[in-house]
Amino acid sequence: MAQTGFDESERRAWAGRADAYAGGFARLCAYTVPALLDAAGVGEGTWVLDVGTGTGTAAVLAGERGAKVAAVDAEPDMVARAALAAPAADVRLAVLPRLPFDDDAFDAVVANFVLNHVGRPRQALTELRRVTRPGARIAATVWAVPSAAGQALLGRAVQAAGVTRPDHVPSLASEDDFPRTERGFAELLGAAGLTDVVCDTVTWEHRTTAEEWWSGPAAGVATIGRIVTSQPPEVVARIKDHFAALSAEFAAPGGELVLPHTALLAHGRA
Repeated sequence: MAQTGFDESERRAWAGRADAYAGGFARLCAYTVPALLDAAGVGEGTWVLDVGTGTGTAAVLAGERGAKVAAVDAEPDMVARAALAAPAADVRLAVLPRLPFDDDAFDAVVANFVLNHVGRPRQALTELRRVTRPGARIAATVWAVPSAAGQALLGRAVQAAGVTRPDHVPSLASEDDFPRTERGFAELLGAAGLTDVVCDTVTWEHRTTAEEWWSGPAAGVATIGRIVTSQPPEVVARIKDHFAALSAEFAAPGGELVLPHTALLAHGRA
């Protein structure tokens, strides 16, 4: 299946940014991994696929549980990092919605904040179901909408600076989008053929520093980073000033920021 304009934009967005991601947002995304592995039933002897492994967090933790692990990512630098982090895993380069595995190959499949980054989420889930043995579980996370206050901080700074989303950073096509609610995410899994679908909301407070939290968008990581780095220097400086002012709402003793986040964790049977 041909890649969409959204997919192509995502490939450009993440190219060469593995180090920047590892230095900031990777810690945030790691929070949901233990619950994700639990939801997929990953344990001793499980043959599990970690889709969109990034820097390899889920692959590492699955291996520590005694699982046999395969992992894929669409960005070569992420693949290299994950392979170093999880040397016993079979780590490969692959781009959804096509995976280089046989039908019914895995006892479990996990996808941590991956469906946010594909142009056709339904088709991506259908592919995850294809490689999962019948009756085994698939578990995935996405960010909830509306966003929690901490997650919205960077976007508020961009908005306060009068910046809008550039045309070269496309949104997901309306026909491919889905409500980022418990019901909407559960229905997406059901539409891909999964059964016994359950979706829960996960909330937590991410502790970081203003410097670390700004480092991701400053390096162009994720959609917010592409928006920031596409601006002229004086506008970037204005965004950063607003970010510094708004960050005071989340300041904790010792210089930390405490940022509330909310995600959706859904799982079902293939």
